[in-house]
This record gives sequence, C-alpha cells and structure tokens, in this order.
Amino acid sequence: MNILVVDDDREIVEAISIYLENEGYNIIKAYDGLEALKAVEDQEIHLIIMDIMMPKMDGIKATTRIREKKNIPVIMLSAKGEDTDKIIGLNMGADDYITKPFNPLELIARVKSQLRRYTDLGSMDIKEHIFTTGGLKLNDETKEIFVDGEIVHLTPVQYKILKLLITNQGRVFSIDQIYERVWEEEAYNADNTVAVHIRKIREKIEFDPKEPKYLKVVWGIGYKIEKID
Repeated sequence: MNILVVDDDREIVEAISIYLENEGYNIIKAYDGLEALKAVEDQEIHLIIMDIMMPKMDGIKATTRIREKKNIPVIMLSAKGEDTDKIIGLNMGADDYITKPFNPLELIARVKSQLRRYTDLGSMDIKEHIFTTGGLKLNDETKEIFVDGEIVHLTPVQYKILKLLITNQGRVFSIDQIYERVWEEEAYNADNTVAVHIRKIREKIEFDPKEPKYLKVVWGIGYKIEKID
C-alpha cells in the first residue's frame, strides 16, 4: 500500500519512511501541502500522514482540499499537543492525530488501525473503481488503462469491451453478449464487428497478440479476460 508522508522537516519524513518501509509499505514523500495535493492527484494513495505547520499550504488546508474529492485516511502530525489543534484537525477531516516527538510503535499501530478500518468498511477507492489482473489495470474513475505501469490508449468502444470483461474476470461472454452489452442493441451479424475490436484491444494490451496473456478466446463460445493473481 502507498502511504504519503508530508512534512517540511525532511529528517522527520525520512524517519517515518524508514519505520513504515520496514513494515512493508511503499512511501511517497512531500514537503508542503501543495506537493501533497499533486501526489494525491498523480498516484494511488491509501493513507496520508500530514504535518499541520508547513510553508506554501498548511496541513489543515491541504486536508480540506483532499477531502473534497478523496476519502483517504489522514493522520495529522504536529509538534503542538494542545486540544484546540487536535479538534481543528479532526473537524477539518483528519481521522487521527499524533504529536511530535512520537513513539514509532504508536505511529505504526495507528497507521495499521486506519488502513484496517478503511479496507474493512469497503471505503477504499481502489476497491470501487480499479480492476486488475496480472499487470493489466483498468481505472474506471479516470478511464485509464495501464499495462505493467504504462498507460494504454483505447477507443471508447474498446474501453467498454475491456471493462465488461475485466470486471467479470474468468467469465466467458459470447460475441452476441458482448455486442448487446456494449452497443446496447440487439446483435445482428456482430461477429466481424466484435472480432475487429478484440484484435485491436489485443494489439494494445498484449505483449504478443498472437499468444495473448489476458484477452483469451474460448473457441466456439466467446471471449474472456484471464484472472491472474
């Protein structure tokens, strides 16, 4: 999972990164609120550790902006321990609060608790709109396709076909079923139309379209996306 650590004190960012990397988390670093906003837009973030007092944009404003679009858990980090700061942070959308200097074991425990609550309640964005199999990923929120981390550009029809198949991994759809789901009309001589789009999709997502890894044909029945762990 990706954790964004935001603090203008680079030594604190490095220390937190070491603690959490030792627990197996991937760390993204930012040093002010504006950098944090950009990181959230550019990458999949599953939890944020956010300092309050920072230049350019403080942690309170950054959290407020993030909360307008994302439901990512936020743990506020501050050198101040007054109740007023804690209340402000929580009112602005933070999920938890920890003061500096902090006990690394306490920080790790709070991180695990927030991630567990986030995933157990089903509020984690990645579960709702991102579908993966092997190195193939479809993000239905941004309408983007990635193969081994590289973006792939599909036409709207190609995207709809891939979405149908990848959201039903392992299930075989006949040509008529694909046509009726994607074109939303009764299939009539749909074989060539669907076959052409399948071929184009394979050319874009497969390393070797003649020996496809993901988009498989089940002869005499139809097509499916292979489920790969």
